[in-house]
Amino acid sequence: LLVSPVRNRLREIVGASTNWKDHQQALAERASLSQYLAQSQDELPAKTMKDSAVEAHLPLGSQPALREKYLNYHNSVRFGRILEDLDSLAVLICYSHTWNKELKRSPLSIVTALVDKIDLRKNIIYPDCDIKFTGHVTWVGKTSIEAKMHMSQYHDGAYTNVLDATFVMVARDPENKRAAFINPLKLESPEEEAIFQQGEINKTRRVELSTASLLKVAPTAEERTLIHNLFLNTLDTQTVSFRSRILPPNSVWMEDCKMKGLEICHPQERNIFNRIFGGFLMRKAYELGWANACAFVGCRPTLVAVDDIIFRKPVEIGSLLLLSSQVCYTEGMHIQVRVHTEVLDPLTRQHSTTNVFHFTFCIDNDIPSVVPQSYGESMLYLDGKRHFDETMRTLPHQTLQKLYLTLLV
Repeated sequence: LLVSPVRNRLREIVGASTNWKDHQQALAERASLSQYLAQSQDELPAKTMKDSAVEAHLPLGSQPALREKYLNYHNSVRFGRILEDLDSLAVLICYSHTWNKELKRSPLSIVTALVDKIDLRKNIIYPDCDIKFTGHVTWVGKTSIEAKMHMSQYHDGAYTNVLDATFVMVARDPENKRAAFINPLKLESPEEEAIFQQGEINKTRRVELSTASLLKVAPTAEERTLIHNLFLNTLDTQTVSFRSRILPPNSVWMEDCKMKGLEICHPQERNIFNRIFGGFLMRKAYELGWANACAFVGCRPTLVAVDDIIFRKPVEIGSLLLLSSQVCYTEGMHIQVRVHTEVLDPLTRQHSTTNVFHFTFCIDNDIPSVVPQSYGESMLYLDGKRHFDETMRTLPHQTLQKLYLTLLV
């Protein structure tokens, strides 16, 4: 399977129209598929991990005409395009798991709930070498699915791993209004049981992180001390005033580390359910976050990890999408960037958050510290530190060493 026909295959699976003018009719036809939904998970046959296994190729080496879409100014591959391909592939993997051969079209609407983690194993992605994506379902609940994918590239006579990605998808009814049951997973070996158990661990970790969110509970005692020390370091000792603040050496106020963008959401960027494609949102957020990091350090940063992308609500076609990027934490050679996206309704002027993205970048020398001034900025700082610490904890030490070595070449 080639990467380019993946979205066409998804359209066939759900019966989506390729013409925007026919989308209302296609949606109405999908509503009739509700009769084929299972009333409980017990009604559905168990599937194996092999049933959902997918391999897709991106022939950048053998098809030069394809390179234009993926090539960036630095003669490397646009990572935002890779995010789009990963999102499409994750959806296809989940449809492969739930596919019923007796039906021409799937009654399920499978959408991206979150990107749990994307870890980079190599810094360089060559624009003229073939890429291979592989993946399969690794965990299922009653209505949600975890899909794990690997991307490798053919170079010097062999495929080497470039990245590992974990996506969590949810199944909805044909009109995308309520949850729908999916096939249980049949485990066939101790290795598969270990993979499934890791999925359970991932789920538990996500629940714990959500429970401890700074939007819900106060910072820990250690975090409160850190923020107070940052505050003390910025006080003007000459004035003895809480209001008089001085920027420490080799530091930047957090207020000065922002970048914003706007996208008008056209039908061209729609998904198979006639909403804006999640991969497009990820690409735009990544590109703004990268530009923000680049402007902050004054050189080209390297992506280390993508972490905890949450899709809070779908983005409708015609929306005004506002993107806000913020460098929220730095440590050593690393930059933690948070991108917040929201939809603006021009008629009511109401703002609705749609996504939050977290990116970790690095460069080959030390980076200035970002310093918060307000309490809200302090919470952003702590949230960025939490995501950075989690990335450093889970990313293998050998991988970090490889990334640093390629930076120094």
